Amino acid sequence: MSPATTDSPLGPELALAGSIAKRVDVLVIGLTTGPDGPEASVGEVLDDATAEAVLDGLVAVGATGKAEEITRIPAPAGMTVSSVLAVGLGAPDAVDAEQVRGSAGAAARALAGTAVAATTLSALDLGAAAEGFYLGAYTFTEFKAKSAPSAAGRPLGRVELLVSAPRTAAAKNELARSAAIAEAVAVAREFVNTPPSHLYPEEFAARAKALGVAAGLKVQVLDEKALDKGGYGGILGVGKGSSRQPRLVRMTYAGAGRGAKKVALVGKGITFDTGGISIKPAAGMENMTSDMGGAAAVIATVVLAAKLGLKVAVDAYAPMAENMPSSTAQRPGDVLTQYGGTTVEVINTDAEGRLVLADAIVRACEFKPDYLIDTATLTGAQMVALGNRTPGVMGTDEFRDRVARISQEIGENAWPMPLPRELRADLNSKVADLANVTPHRWGGMLAAAIFLEEFVADDVQWAHIDVAGPSYNTGGPFGYTGKGGTGVPVRTMISVLEDIAANG
Repeated sequence: MSPATTDSPLGPELALAGSIAKRVDVLVIGLTTGPDGPEASVGEVLDDATAEAVLDGLVAVGATGKAEEITRIPAPAGMTVSSVLAVGLGAPDAVDAEQVRGSAGAAARALAGTAVAATTLSALDLGAAAEGFYLGAYTFTEFKAKSAPSAAGRPLGRVELLVSAPRTAAAKNELARSAAIAEAVAVAREFVNTPPSHLYPEEFAARAKALGVAAGLKVQVLDEKALDKGGYGGILGVGKGSSRQPRLVRMTYAGAGRGAKKVALVGKGITFDTGGISIKPAAGMENMTSDMGGAAAVIATVVLAAKLGLKVAVDAYAPMAENMPSSTAQRPGDVLTQYGGTTVEVINTDAEGRLVLADAIVRACEFKPDYLIDTATLTGAQMVALGNRTPGVMGTDEFRDRVARISQEIGENAWPMPLPRELRADLNSKVADLANVTPHRWGGMLAAAIFLEEFVADDVQWAHIDVAGPSYNTGGPFGYTGKGGTGVPVRTMISVLEDIAANG
């Protein structure tokens, strides 16, 4: 499922096990904090004496059980592994799936160079442990061929997840689902991490098509000529400053059968964003390689929906463009005509994401979906309001709250935000139906969503997820998240699709 030119796996091999095999190099256990010191979570794989010896050794070198703290010791006599790695889980009453996921990710990073590890974290939550190990071990290596890491620096190769009943259908199904989800998140990360020199609209569309066709999806790609003929003024307006022409990718999963709920997904795919004529400051502009994170997540999600065989129909759209300044670029003050006929005065060419999304949203609504989710690295105001790890969700009240609740349950922690009516008048234009920005800086995330709302059909339940900060980590690694692309909000969207399939 890799979006790169090779089919190499994006994470370690994951397998179920009932005991520690001789091939295992390291045993990973969890530690919680306790009133009298750390307490070990070793499942049923160690006898009491061995477990006590392990805990004594960890305490002797200062292990506390603090969340994501890593402590590694030589294995006590009698164990077949060479060492034991303990990862902190924090307070026992706070150990939930997201903590298991984060601690597993921290352990996976610490195990670089390890061929085979086994873990008891899977006894706490099999799916969360599997996702955490896979994503924690993920690294982007496509362009490091001349500085290939030594064996000690290579990612963890295989994780054996210790559970009491590894041969049951329930365990196998849970691992298969979690492995598929983790792979999809890694696919989105891989897209985001690929530099714009190598991932531009035409190439992005080709890689998306290859993934979709391999998953059995129907895929349509509109090039610049088809976009012009179809009247996609937003996508063309943003892309016309670049020599690398825009695309619109549609990927359809219709394997759910008649009567299934229909969900449209739309993701912003700006493969690089200079800001256009309203050019961005140079400092940090290299991070705009991430401005296609919404499209990456949507592509990975629709492929995942097909892989999981969800009982829901999914119609996914990824408008792709490169926002560049040139003699052919759109100017502040230009007026463009969006798909469907709405005219927009472009006040700021750096507010381009909403222009490509608007075209795709109108197109998606033509097929009368029951639900529509769009996601984008849309506004710096998202980070001002909610920080770098909390997506903002706006939209129709009921569906907005449903998406936010599900996102919080699975650990991506989106937060519901309002659409204040008084901001709508600030998007009025003297010369067109709408302006693409307000004349002030207040509520920028909310104003962008209010702009998008103008293009959503009245009878569609809609959620807009702004992931400007959460989709790309410019800081140090944490939990199962490394530097660069995070894959947010793939897990939110697939969980919402599963909820719709189950509950309508």
